[in-house]
Amino acid sequence: MSAQQDIVVHAARWIGTPYHHRASVLGAGADCLGLICGIWRARYGALPQSVPDYSPSWAESGPDELLWHALIRHFRATDRSEDGQVLLFRLQAHALAKHLGVQCDAGRAFIHACPRAGVVKAPLSDPWARRIVARFAFPPLTTEPED
Repeated sequence: MSAQQDIVVHAARWIGTPYHHRASVLGAGADCLGLICGIWRARYGALPQSVPDYSPSWAESGPDELLWHALIRHFRATDRSEDGQVLLFRLQAHALAKHLGVQCDAGRAFIHACPRAGVVKAPLSDPWARRIVARFAFPPLTTEPED
């Protein structure tokens, strides 16, 4: 199984997990960052840094794209579309990019956590795709060759 397939399999295990802000417990509760943290822990063990407090508001604005900068530190930014990537979304114009998902189904869908639905697989429809501001690949495991 490729690394990308492994990441999608890990993400799919979270489907049905209820939404809970700042949570990352498979089957019990997660938000979009919690989903990504859960996949990271399953693949690599401990998180590379503690997660600071953050607001649940997707309309939050400000000068610092803290989530984007954290992703740059720990993941590989890419322009190429590939399953298993972390997608970073800006859900409202002039707001911070604060929503995450994992691409799957050859780019036709993604797995993410929503306040009312929990962790779900959703179509990566045009309205969602237009809100993608960055794509990130999980780093390789020590036993995986680099691309």
